Amino acid sequence: MNETGKNTGPVAALAEIYPQLYLTPGDEGALAYGPIVRRGQDAPSRSLAHFRGSALDSLTWEDTPAGPVQIITLGNRQDFETFLRIMAYRCVPKEIPASQGASILDGVINWTKIRAHQAAYFDGGGDAEGWQSEFKRFTADARNFKDALIVLSVGPYSALPAADAGLSESEWLAASHLIRKAHECTHFICRRLFPELIDPIWDELIADAVGLYAAFGRYDRALAGRLLGVTAEGYAGGRLENYAGDDDLNALARKVYKTLAHLEGRASEAGSIPAYEMALRLEAEHSFWQKQRHSEA
Repeated sequence: MNETGKNTGPVAALAEIYPQLYLTPGDEGALAYGPIVRRGQDAPSRSLAHFRGSALDSLTWEDTPAGPVQIITLGNRQDFETFLRIMAYRCVPKEIPASQGASILDGVINWTKIRAHQAAYFDGGGDAEGWQSEFKRFTADARNFKDALIVLSVGPYSALPAADAGLSESEWLAASHLIRKAHECTHFICRRLFPELIDPIWDELIADAVGLYAAFGRYDRALAGRLLGVTAEGYAGGRLENYAGDDDLNALARKVYKTLAHLEGRASEAGSIPAYEMALRLEAEHSFWQKQRHSEA
């Protein structure tokens, strides 16, 4: 929103494609969400007053080995959380952990693409009776009408203070943005190219590694350990608990710590290469993690 009350900026641009963004998280929004997303109905309002807006907001595209992906950066933390509650949690006012500063939303229905195909179908001589069959054929392939979208916040990565990262506030904020972007793009790459290897903990190890490499030109194992909260002795408080499930945190942390050392060696051997090529190289080390995962701590 700008001062005149008009919908402007990156959120407004996306709301034209994903009208659920016009909804406010809560009971009314959750009730309206289904008809808008699943049936392509209009939003009851076109107000985005629930977003504050920021000069740091942006909407860009990033090229990756798995194809281009759109990235929205939201400078206001409240806007980031509102965006996630709408787009990821269907307008349920879920609590967003302070350590979460980014998310990839894969499989977002895009009715603009469906309507564009419908228009082309009728322009080509199709009729209403045949459209139902064509609709089923078109939507049988998710690539025709579902999008991937990455949303980034602005702030210290993983809520880690700049002093703990060994950097000034401004240096750490700049690095955090690069880490977040590469981290989420790595998730996008690995989920698209290696769906059989999806593993919540492994995914985070690889995505953090590539994010750090993109930001600093090298893999900083010590910093990776601080972000996840792992040491040679066990768990020290960090993001690892978000992915641990019922696992013993100390035992899991020791296994992760050994895997970080392995990734550091592989990243060093690779030398200076593009960040997303590093993602492909490190993903090939999945078998090492599997051995650690099922070993005794």
